[in-house]
Amino acid sequence: MQLRTFLAKDMKEALATVRHDMGPDAVIIATEKAKSGGVMVRAALDTPEPDESDPDVETAAPVADFDLHYRDGLLRRLRGQGETASRLSFNRGELLAALARHRLPDALAHALAETAAKAQLTDMTLALAFALDKRIKTHPIDMASATALLLVGPNGAGKTAVAAKIAAHARLEGRRTTLVASDSAGAGAVARLETFARHLDCAVTIAESAAELNALVGECISKKTFTIVDTAGFDPRDAKARTAFAALAQTPKLEAVGIVSALSDAEEICEIVDALSALGAKRLIVTQADLARRAGALVAAASRSVPIAHVTRSPFVAGGLDLPNSLSLARLLLDEQRSAQ
Repeated sequence: MQLRTFLAKDMKEALATVRHDMGPDAVIIATEKAKSGGVMVRAALDTPEPDESDPDVETAAPVADFDLHYRDGLLRRLRGQGETASRLSFNRGELLAALARHRLPDALAHALAETAAKAQLTDMTLALAFALDKRIKTHPIDMASATALLLVGPNGAGKTAVAAKIAAHARLEGRRTTLVASDSAGAGAVARLETFARHLDCAVTIAESAAELNALVGECISKKTFTIVDTAGFDPRDAKARTAFAALAQTPKLEAVGIVSALSDAEEICEIVDALSALGAKRLIVTQADLARRAGALVAAASRSVPIAHVTRSPFVAGGLDLPNSLSLARLLLDEQRSAQ
């Protein structure tokens, strides 16, 4: 079953968005009205399950929004039903060429190609998915139990928008949520967070120092309020900037989540993710995947030591947080080559 969350100014707009994105068969399973007059809607859509009695079909694990639109096609190919002309037979040279078009770092591309070859699968998509599965770890945020998150990353990575998306999901779980701005000096930073908070019916506050943040987080936890802290952007590779930020990252019971953009250079994003890991980031959210025509940065980020929590593919809060897996990433990397045949 496909589940998605939408935010809109009213129910009419929400229903129109659900119909546009999920089709006429989608069913509204939950709604919540914000004090500002906006509405949050959760919609569900049944998707066909594979026939487990068919020996040629591998039982697939549950998939998230990121690759639902790929699943039906994959199952048809595994059953030999349609799309036979577009099926890619494994070829290491062609695979390396496809990865190069997406600007993957050379070392990563060759490592993936080597592992894919060892899979001994004739379908290149499945072979690449096998290789990616060996390198990628996922750890999605549990909106029902998370207590306090510190969003950290470079300027322009989309931390404030991610804070709003997380808050929206938490509100749908019935959580009381507080958005915290730790960058009161940034141009428009607090105002933007306040705008999101009004639409989501969340509290918003400012923490001017690590001591204030520590006290605020402790108070919110005691009241069972989910805390999401938005921070000033900085280059985590810079030792001086990292030292200045360390006090916030060391706040007890506050989990650091790295935020990086899929529009980054793949080599740069590897360095940034490693630096965020050294700073204490336990998970990673990759933003702006909808704007990236090349998936090298996304795959490079997902291949580092920090597990991927979510990927965002929309600038709107209603776009939500998706969770990629090895199959969806393999299809993303090879779709351009398939469509060229």
